[in-house]
Amino acid sequence: MNELDPSVESDPHQWLEEVTGQAALEWVRGHNAETVRRYAEGDRFERLRDELRDVLDADTRIPYVRRRGEYLYNFWRDADHPRGLWRRTTLDSYRTSEPEWDVLIDVDALAAEEDENWVWQGATVLRPSFRRCLVELSRGGADATVVREFDLERREFVDDGFTLSEAKSSVSWIDEDRIYVGTDFGEGSLTSSGYPRLVKEWRRGTPLQEATLVFEGKPDDVSVRAVHDPTPGWERDIVRRAIDFYRSEVLLRTDTGFVKIDVPDDAVPSLHREWLLVRTRSPWTVGGRRYPAGALLAARLDDFLAGDRSMTVLFEPDAHTSLDYYAWTRNHLLLGTLVDVTTHLRVLTPSTEGWSDEPMAGAAEPGTVVDLVATDPDDSDEFFLETTGYLTPPTLSRGEVGGELETLKSAPAFFDTTHLDVEQHFATSDDGTRIPYFVVGPRERTSAAPTLLTGYGGFEVSLTPSYSGVIGRGWLARGGTYVVANLRGGGEYGPDWHNQVVKTNRLRVYEDFAAVARDLVARGITTPSLLGVQGGSNGGLLTGVMLTRYPELVGAVVSQVPLLDMRRYHLLLAGASWMAEYGDPDDPEEWAYLRQYSPYHNVHSDRTYPPTLFVTSTRDDRVHPAHARKMMAKMHASGHDVAYYENIEGGHGAAADNAQLAFKWALVFEFLWRRLNEGNASAR
Repeated sequence: MNELDPSVESDPHQWLEEVTGQAALEWVRGHNAETVRRYAEGDRFERLRDELRDVLDADTRIPYVRRRGEYLYNFWRDADHPRGLWRRTTLDSYRTSEPEWDVLIDVDALAAEEDENWVWQGATVLRPSFRRCLVELSRGGADATVVREFDLERREFVDDGFTLSEAKSSVSWIDEDRIYVGTDFGEGSLTSSGYPRLVKEWRRGTPLQEATLVFEGKPDDVSVRAVHDPTPGWERDIVRRAIDFYRSEVLLRTDTGFVKIDVPDDAVPSLHREWLLVRTRSPWTVGGRRYPAGALLAARLDDFLAGDRSMTVLFEPDAHTSLDYYAWTRNHLLLGTLVDVTTHLRVLTPSTEGWSDEPMAGAAEPGTVVDLVATDPDDSDEFFLETTGYLTPPTLSRGEVGGELETLKSAPAFFDTTHLDVEQHFATSDDGTRIPYFVVGPRERTSAAPTLLTGYGGFEVSLTPSYSGVIGRGWLARGGTYVVANLRGGGEYGPDWHNQVVKTNRLRVYEDFAAVARDLVARGITTPSLLGVQGGSNGGLLTGVMLTRYPELVGAVVSQVPLLDMRRYHLLLAGASWMAEYGDPDDPEEWAYLRQYSPYHNVHSDRTYPPTLFVTSTRDDRVHPAHARKMMAKMHASGHDVAYYENIEGGHGAAADNAQLAFKWALVFEFLWRRLNEGNASAR
């Protein structure tokens, strides 16, 4: 380490990386108690926590569904079922105000019966019979899960069925008696990121150790997984080898070996019946034509495998428009595009004459989005759409391509919006790039207000408008202003918006966020002392950089489940999988730029920092809790104004149920409101 940077000779807080070490947990409990004493006691906090819990548990929320055969499936948590119910109903029943739900698994009852802290992580259902599924349950909300086979007809776990011990596994049905499995098979079976490196075919009734090896990735890959496509007439087996976070190989498993789908390794290929779709992440010249980054291309798979490289352009980006999502129904392809972060929908239809392209009902108004919740690519042209916005409670609609939209469910309003408005502005970053951001706040603004600014800026993740009863009740209803920044690093303007800031150009993300903070002040929306920033995961790194690099711009900081130690992030849990985004700290040239912004390495005892709250989870097995622990320890030792809360459960979301989620958000809001309003008697 000394060869990389003589100033980083040792880490006196590295002992906090021992997640469940006795000394580390005693340290956690001590700081938790102090934070609760300071910010999470008293009538005001309890009222806020209870109001947020009411939102999270409300029976009037929309029960979102996914079709599997004749049934619509839903996972539901409420006050009576904090761990949740996995259940299903029919479309006709779902159309009613009170559907008749058939409960398949009561996670609360299962946890009590087995004396385990089970948290639901999903189920993989066998197609096309839909008789069996592979259920994933985690202890305390971790990414690592236990896998157990469940009989959907008998409503019970299958004795001697497919079962996997706790690990970061991947499973996929081949048929009723075989599955693809990637898991911890023992030494050497995981990648450096902690995900499966091997994928095997496991036959019912045989020991796991006798499963047949199908494919082996490299130790430095991110992961390997296999899936079977059972579509009648188009059955095939696909292996995806993730080389890094953005590069992969996709191979077809055939009787004679593997056939690689020959596209750039940073492109995203997908298959539906006879069609190959390719989404580009960088320019691709093929077949005598150059296609830009962010395009969606189509070809018939058999023609492509035979060497034909002629592609049909289904979508091409421009300066304001990017592809947000796409999904197949049985006969059509639905596209959602973003035009300056507002949704436009298209429906594309292949035929012998080519592809038709038409606008689709349900396009959003400015400041709102339409998300494709689910489709039925196997049997029909059904789709479900959610329309929402910062001040627009979600509405769930169902349609079939070519028909009318039917409103199925509408969520209630959880806060009063009569005095609120949504505006979109653009800040100018240091290099001249225009950075869009949304402001949600009073329609008639008379003075600067306490403002909560959030962002993400990484991994091509787009932050689009959405309704949050938690933000509404916890922040807007108290008179606060809420701001969402669409920073580079996200996907709001396609892959180029992201590619501009990977690795050596990472500082641009933080310059973007700082530019938004300055623009808010210049517009009179807030002042530095009234501006709080909050973010989680990569967004926690974002706010950690704001804390250490731009402390004069903000009045309070919340950093949740964050990356903060960029010297050791690749050695902690899944951190190695993110080196394509940030860089390799073991490379001296790459550490040189990581060192410039690594929050843990830019804390100084002689600087003044805004009040800061770190929030994380002991059970987060994706971003190591030591990032927050060590940052807290370093700042606390230097006498800075910091607070810390670590949920013993919760995984990467830092909450395992709605009670914990309500507590976490109440703590965040109370911390921000109190610290931004110090001296204001009405805020005490």
